Amino acid sequence: MLPTLADHAETARAVLPPEVWDYYAAGSGEETTLQEAERSWGSYRLRPRVLRDVSVVDLTTELLGVRVASPFVVAPMAFHGLAHADAECATIQGAGDAGCLTVVSTRASRTLEDIGGASTGPWWFQAYLMRDRGLTEALTQRAAAAGARAVVLTVDTPYVGRKNKVSGVRIAVPDDQYLVNLAQHLLPGAVGRESAEQDPSMTPDVIGRLAEISGLPVVVKGVLRGDEALRCVEAGAAGVVVSNHGGRQLDRAVPAAHVLPDVLDAVGGRVPVLVDGGIRGGTDALVALALGADAVLVGRPVLWALAAGGAPSVRVALDALADDLRHVLAVAGATRPADLDATMVVPAPR
Repeated sequence: MLPTLADHAETARAVLPPEVWDYYAAGSGEETTLQEAERSWGSYRLRPRVLRDVSVVDLTTELLGVRVASPFVVAPMAFHGLAHADAECATIQGAGDAGCLTVVSTRASRTLEDIGGASTGPWWFQAYLMRDRGLTEALTQRAAAAGARAVVLTVDTPYVGRKNKVSGVRIAVPDDQYLVNLAQHLLPGAVGRESAEQDPSMTPDVIGRLAEISGLPVVVKGVLRGDEALRCVEAGAAGVVVSNHGGRQLDRAVPAAHVLPDVLDAVGGRVPVLVDGGIRGGTDALVALALGADAVLVGRPVLWALAAGGAPSVRVALDALADDLRHVLAVAGATRPADLDATMVVPAPR
């Protein structure tokens, strides 16, 4: 019997140093948003269709011209090297073997070139706008050259959220992992590191600039309001990710599950809308897709799988999610994500 997501999490907790587990698992503030993320998908109930031929279910999804085997996308997360010796190279290999898209973090533990070389499937590059904007531009150009198919601009981190429950714990990121993709572009010392901090003066004009510099479509991640999503699209965003950063930024921020309909209404189908936060199984994904999301991002479960067994375990985790979604789609009377619509989802009774 293959391990479940819960099995991977249990193994990861056993093998990771406590401070590394806490770094990955922590949320901001009192972790209200973190704790609500998974529960929020349970605030919906399903209205299945019946008397449909569901003998064959196809999860194939297209995102910005990239065809993938399922709508599960690996979310951007920092420092995979703390979880496994092969770091992002193992993650992207396992995800590619499962037919999934990966979003590679600016704070990766391996160079973009090494990650691109290890990839067995498509990937996007997650970017922060840094105080020295030339750093961001250089990274997006390198990502494009290494094979990235889009840039995912994170917009919800003008400053890093405070993790109260682990505020006294510091993880030691090895020198060969810390800012590995920025080292060649930085001035030495504190001045260089300061230039790589997030720029709190970011405005929508940067979306078009990054698209121009990289030659890639720019997807904006970290939006929780319909009016903000529309603002991003009007500034040139090719897609939007509804996300509260895994509960790691503003505590008490609304769960993505609750604001997804507002964002979808505002965007009106002009660009793909993805959603991130608390997706832990096929039913969660079905709810998101029925509401109108084009794909769902999965973060911590992939890291736990990476820690538990490297690339093979990442594939097992993503295959398990796909198998679960395939099953619940059929039971709900659908043969592909496009068959789902918002009439199949209602708020849970209070």
